[in-house]
Amino acid sequence: MSSPLLPGEAAAGAYPISAVERETGLSKDTLRMWERRYGFPAPGRDAQGERVYPAEQVSRLRQLRRLIHAGHRPGQVVALAPQALQALIQAVSSGGADGDGTVPVRARKARRGGLRAQADAQAPGQDALAPYLECIAAHDPVGLRDRLTRAMLSLGLERCVLECVAPLNRAVGLAWVEGRFEVFEEHLYTECVTGVLRSAVAGVPAAPTGRTPRVLLTTFAQEQHGLGILMLEVLLALRGCTCLPLGTQTPHADIARAAEAFRADIVALSFSGVLPPAQVRAGLQEMRAQLPTQIAVWAGGQGAAGLMEAVAGVQVLRELEDMPPALALWRAERSLG
Repeated sequence: MSSPLLPGEAAAGAYPISAVERETGLSKDTLRMWERRYGFPAPGRDAQGERVYPAEQVSRLRQLRRLIHAGHRPGQVVALAPQALQALIQAVSSGGADGDGTVPVRARKARRGGLRAQADAQAPGQDALAPYLECIAAHDPVGLRDRLTRAMLSLGLERCVLECVAPLNRAVGLAWVEGRFEVFEEHLYTECVTGVLRSAVAGVPAAPTGRTPRVLLTTFAQEQHGLGILMLEVLLALRGCTCLPLGTQTPHADIARAAEAFRADIVALSFSGVLPPAQVRAGLQEMRAQLPTQIAVWAGGQGAAGLMEAVAGVQVLRELEDMPPALALWRAERSLG
């Protein structure tokens, strides 16, 4: 329930809902739904009767958003007591936690083969990631780009994405959850990685004329995070696909029109975990209905991986490493090399 503010409280550190949306990445609809369903957040009201949120609630919302991005369901974490929330964050920081808040069995990763096993075996530990994180904390974009470029030259582009950028994404996310990074520092990281990867993928030899599949890459209008779809683009380009990136936040109707205009074989979509699973599912169903049946739909990222049931006509890529076998299957079904 909303509670009235004392005079001057809004000026003393309370945020309007539009600012909370920008600060946390949680939509206004999500904030209102949580308020009704879970009793949190509990905003006050300003003199005009508009919702305003105390700074401590905004900080908690940031933590919740990151836990949801890591795979936890809102119903499991929004109503947690402060001590339980901190314990879960510590569990995630020390090695990850399952959706119910328990620490997962480490052997779970052993089920993955191929690229995933290779990446797990060679992924850098926290000590190897520390110099990157220090560049972010020091607000040193030049140093960060330099380290990323050197990692790419040392490991190669694909290994850099799987073994450096992917774990860095998780480390930066955890630092944000724990309050060690501000929003602008996370944005600094994202911009640096985007610049390095975009420059690198531009140097990948173009696919031969007529080479398929032609893959349209974007996100839904409500999804502003683009690193996941860019990482997928890198891996696709390295496998000779013709990539057609639209960036982020593309309305459904425009995705369908673009797929027709570009003669796309596959529409690849990325979900960071910001959107509720029900909204992801409904959006995918709508997208599938708007596209011809011969155009495949791939959905990846944390938000897609969190879907408990399959969406008819949609291939879910739960990890980046799921893409190569999906691509091989697509080509085999069409007798393409």
